[in-house]
Amino acid sequence: MKKKKLRWGMIFVYLFIGIFGIITVFPFIYMILGGLMSYQETTTIPPTLIPKTLRWSNYQKVFEQAPFARYFLNTFITAATTTIVTLFTSILGAFAMTNLKFKGKGFIQLIFLSLLMVPGEAIIFTNYNTIAHLGLLNTYLGLVLPFLTSIFYMYYLQSYFTAISPTIYKAAMIDGASDWEYIWKILVPMSKGGLITVALLSFISGWNSFLWPLLVTNEDKMRLLNNGLAAFASDAGAQTQLQLAAATLTVVPVLIVYFIFRKQIIRGVVRNDLKA
Repeated sequence: MKKKKLRWGMIFVYLFIGIFGIITVFPFIYMILGGLMSYQETTTIPPTLIPKTLRWSNYQKVFEQAPFARYFLNTFITAATTTIVTLFTSILGAFAMTNLKFKGKGFIQLIFLSLLMVPGEAIIFTNYNTIAHLGLLNTYLGLVLPFLTSIFYMYYLQSYFTAISPTIYKAAMIDGASDWEYIWKILVPMSKGGLITVALLSFISGWNSFLWPLLVTNEDKMRLLNNGLAAFASDAGAQTQLQLAAATLTVVPVLIVYFIFRKQIIRGVVRNDLKA
């Protein structure tokens, strides 16, 4: 009797997960399929789920009507730059807060924790005025400068670094290693899961950025993907099949990155690959 109840319970759980999984995944699947449909198929009621003919020419029309290749390049440059620099600064900051002893350390950590509570939208116009006064509007530097450090990622890595026994750091110092050597030869290899997670989250955040690029760029050649997509949705008008194709172009690269590195992300979250 107990086994029967347990079996029905598991069936209910899997059914519940399956239903919500379909609800979550369906919009993405329809977006991809809709980008391969004709205009009539995307506007019929009831909606068409499977295109009769795969119209790959929709993607060609998207690139002909808007400079999406330029948008891709801009987005990759800004996302890659912020990822690399943020990872570098977060590693150094987390190491300093974990292993170094200096006056005012507790006060600095208090300030950092306080800044974590300030929403980015509260300071976005201050950042805009700073970038504008520096003459960095419509430049790559203006797009990435406010995002080259992250207190959140620093504290995330700090949770990794504190799990490493401090005796390892002391032993490295006794052996004559410098802090720089300890970071790159010991600390980084032991924290690969966390570093990969930070890199992926930072890259995805940069890839999906919308509000800040909208503020600091007003030239078509400096737009990022999401800003270009918003402009294209207005320019394309009622051509819903082209809008869906353009939306697919912005989402698929991130999905590919996730599926390639999903195991590293999961390991980074559960931290089961870290041994002190």
